[in-house]
Amino acid sequence: MKVSEIMTKNVSTVSPTDSIQKAAQIMEKVNCGSTPVVEGGKVVGVVTDRDITIQAIAEGKGPDTPVKVVMFDNVVTCSPSSDARDAANKMAEHQVRRLPVIDNGKLVGIIAIADLARVNIFTNESGQALSEISEPSRHSNAVRH
Repeated sequence: MKVSEIMTKNVSTVSPTDSIQKAAQIMEKVNCGSTPVVEGGKVVGVVTDRDITIQAIAEGKGPDTPVKVVMFDNVVTCSPSSDARDAANKMAEHQVRRLPVIDNGKLVGIIAIADLARVNIFTNESGQALSEISEPSRHSNAVRH
């Protein structure tokens, strides 16, 4: 099964100059914990509710803080034609719960662990991916999403 068959196609995004408050409002609206950061149609980062909490709120930064201050910019992606099993393995390898789906350099969707779990044949892969994602980071100073 291809990523394009199970990914979410209408993805809410923010720009690097948008406020963390706007990012948090989008996450609340779509009931998720992260959103891609897009500039000029390209994914340049991901911001999570944890980034906002730990890197902004805990450090006394206000709601007008630009997303670029807290976003994670080493984004792992996949393509719509990727096999869903490969996407699950990539999530596990990089300890992420969601992958932006990129086609011709543009964001066309996002695939999450939940998308994989909804497709019964991927229960083992998504369970394994979630298990590996939930392990303490193998990279001491890395922020994971």
